[in-house]
Amino acid sequence: MSQTSSQRSSNGVGVVTTHTGAVTVSDRGTGGAMFAAVLMIIAGCFGFFQGLALIAKGTYYVQPANYWINTGASTWGWTHLLISLVVLAAGFGIIAAAAWARWLGIAFVGLQALANFLFIPVQPFWAIVLILVDLWVIHSLLVHKRETV
Repeated sequence: MSQTSSQRSSNGVGVVTTHTGAVTVSDRGTGGAMFAAVLMIIAGCFGFFQGLALIAKGTYYVQPANYWINTGASTWGWTHLLISLVVLAAGFGIIAAAAWARWLGIAFVGLQALANFLFIPVQPFWAIVLILVDLWVIHSLLVHKRETV
């Protein structure tokens, strides 16, 4: 490893600052972060509309009789709605190259996946689709590497 490469430090999403202060952008890091951000925006919109549907027309969702969580559709709706709004904001933050957005996105996409996991008995197909999108986002954010060009 050369002396120059050991003095480089990461700054932001896909941006690398060298010891001289020159900033280079890694195509691989930026592409992975952009992909995750777009998926976060899509998953955030899906979750938002899912929450809105639960709040507006809760009778459409039928909770199984012996389900261990006894909450109404409105509570599920507000949970999905609030988590999804944060995921949506973090997705736009990643597009804007905000360093905080990556970790906030990982945390709240994980919460969104957990909420959808708990929602499987109510709407199995939809919840599993959203869980898969959430897992893909988490993977994209965790493996994204900041490299020099």
